[in-house]
Amino acid sequence: MQSTQLQTVMDHFKLNVKSIENVPESFSSEVYKLGLSNNENVYIKIPFTKDKLFREYTILKKLESDLPVPRVLDYWVGDEKDCGAILLSEINGVPCTSKVDTRLAYQIGLNHAKLHEVSFQSYGYEEQNGFRYLEKNDWRLYIKNLFNQYLVQCGAILPIELIDKSENKFNELFKSLPKPDGPCLVHLDFRPGNILINDTGVAGIIDFESARAGSTEIDFTKINRDIWSNHLGTRDAYMQGYESIRPIIDLDRILPFYSLLDAIGSIAWCSRRGIVKHKDFYDESVNILKNSMV
Repeated sequence: MQSTQLQTVMDHFKLNVKSIENVPESFSSEVYKLGLSNNENVYIKIPFTKDKLFREYTILKKLESDLPVPRVLDYWVGDEKDCGAILLSEINGVPCTSKVDTRLAYQIGLNHAKLHEVSFQSYGYEEQNGFRYLEKNDWRLYIKNLFNQYLVQCGAILPIELIDKSENKFNELFKSLPKPDGPCLVHLDFRPGNILINDTGVAGIIDFESARAGSTEIDFTKINRDIWSNHLGTRDAYMQGYESIRPIIDLDRILPFYSLLDAIGSIAWCSRRGIVKHKDFYDESVNILKNSMV
């Protein structure tokens, strides 16, 4: 049964719909695949907040001529009751959740580098009221504040010993980070589920509701966790593709730090969204956090 919110959105876009399919891989927004009466498929995305809606729209418009991203077909800002929605074209591809070979890893690296080539004057992120600049235009201050917010959110669900160890390890690794590589566009959720592939390779990149002007260092953790660690030779192939476009930051210095940050952030996310509902992801994140202490 479709939601009242989805029906409101479809009525606004005036769509003649034959079929509706929920997209389960989306964790922060409602996403639906719609089959239209003209046999075309389109996607409706209903973000969690208006800021995420505006951010997705702004970034997709910025990237539409440079990267394989969905085209924005229509856009609704919503009202006092609804967050609004965005209507997107279909990309001929499936999420990159199967085996990744070196050829595909090269293409992923090349496309990721093209994304990072989009530069900004300052660190920050898009909101419905405009671009929000980071305090003092300081990326590392932002990361410190983010980590502290995560710790507070995790305080009630993690043992105090693990909280203390995480904070000490964070401070230790923070001191050895290289100079930030930015400000440029970072995806913030660059993982296999958001990379679409077909027989020819990378078909598209999706889900830009968290993208912002940051340092590239934050954008490699999920690729490392989900692809490089599971498929032999893919890190070198990825780096070759990436460096055909731009130099890459020192991964050996940044990955341990951001693996810890991503783990604590994922646990905080589970705390906000419900640990029981996201039990597997929670357990995986706690294990990663504990391994980061080694």
